[in-house]
Formats: sequence, structure tokens, C-alpha cells
Amino acid sequence: MRKTDVRNSLCLALDVDSLSEAMEMVKLLKDYVGLFKIGSQLFTKEGPKAVEAINNIGGRVFLDLKFHDIPNTVAQAARMATRIGAYVFNVHACGGSAMMRAAVDAAEEEADKGSLPSPVILAVTVLTSINDEVLRSELNVSSDVRGHVIDLARLAQRAGVSGVVASPREILLLREACGGDFVILTPGIRPSWSTGKDDQKRITTPGEAMRLGADYIVVGRPILKANNPVDAVEQILADMVSLNV
Repeated sequence: MRKTDVRNSLCLALDVDSLSEAMEMVKLLKDYVGLFKIGSQLFTKEGPKAVEAINNIGGRVFLDLKFHDIPNTVAQAARMATRIGAYVFNVHACGGSAMMRAAVDAAEEEADKGSLPSPVILAVTVLTSINDEVLRSELNVSSDVRGHVIDLARLAQRAGVSGVVASPREILLLREACGGDFVILTPGIRPSWSTGKDDQKRITTPGEAMRLGADYIVVGRPILKANNPVDAVEQILADMVSLNV
């Protein structure tokens, strides 16, 4: 596989404080990165203009706000995410099937009404900061993480969601449970040369995630904190290619 083939699979997490910082990275890396993630940090500060700014220079946005509320509220949020041009957005699978279905239906209706692209909708399963101990002792879930991820993914698939956000540790199980067309986006990615795993507990390398079958991988701090972000991205792309079989 050529390096250019994996660029669309790389998502950069723009976990920065301002639009100016974000756009500096987007302009520098838009020819290397297929998707830019706007999460709560940047969106709370800058709002929808961050999505618009990235779209205006040809980037694609993953709006990572993890909608989780009653179905009507999430439906309205899904409409707005579609209207402002999110290429991907997500909801929490633990919000239930009615909530997820409301998001899917609302996004499709908004896209049809405005002749807009229909966004890819992903369901968050279990955050990569959570392990078996936290799941059982704090959240009182009897299943282990892998079992809970699969249960939530199947629920999301039945609700019409495009795919899931899950750690790379669950990719093979997800493929077996939900099939090859189900989109899998994986955070918890750390290049082998990156120091520390921060608050992520279920992690792997970019190449390993691709080999396991991820559609998208999300990398943030190893790129954002690099002395040379372009060099960091090129190393990540090379790793994605070398282990993708």
C-alpha cells in the first residue's frame, strides 16, 4: 500500500485552546491528514466557526462532542452538526437505541432538506481511559470492557449508526460482530517513539491499529507536541503502511 492511500485514515485531534492554533496545524498538515477532530476543548472556545474554517480550506471535520441526551435534544444537535458541515460526528451508545436512531434520522432529514452531504455518525462505546476495573468497580457494569464494547456496537448497528469509536484492542471482535462495512475509528493510538500514554489505558501503535482493521485512527499529542509536526506525521504514515497487510 502506498503512503498516500492511508492519509485519509489519519485523524488529527485538534486539542488546542484557540482557532488560530488549530488553523496553524490544519494549514501545515492538510496534505497529510484526512480528518481533523474538533472536540469539546476547541468547540467550547470557538464554536461552529472552527468547523467552517477547516471546511473552507478543504479539510474534513470530525466533530467529537459525544452527544448524549434525550432523543429530541440529540436529534436537534445532529441537525446542527449536519448543517455546519461536520463530515463525522458522534453520539454515546449508552444513550440507547431511540436516541441513536433519532440522531440518524435527523441528520438524514437535514441533509436531504439542505442538499448537504450526510455525515458519518459514530457511536462511542467505552472510553479508552476506562479499563475493566473502572467499568466494574465504578460503573457497576458486570461485563468486561470487550464484552461491553461489543454489546454497545451491536446496539448502535441496529439503530442505524454508521460505526463506532472504540479502542484498537477491540477491532477484531468488532469486525467479527458487526462486519467489514461497519466503520471503526480508534483513539488510544501512540507511536512507538512517543513518550508516555497520558490518560489512555487501552492503546496501540498506528501500524498495529491499521493491521487490525481500523478505518480511522486518531492521533493528537504525539503530533501537536512534536518539534516538527510534519516529520511526526510522516513517521506515523510510514508506520501505518508498513504494518498494514
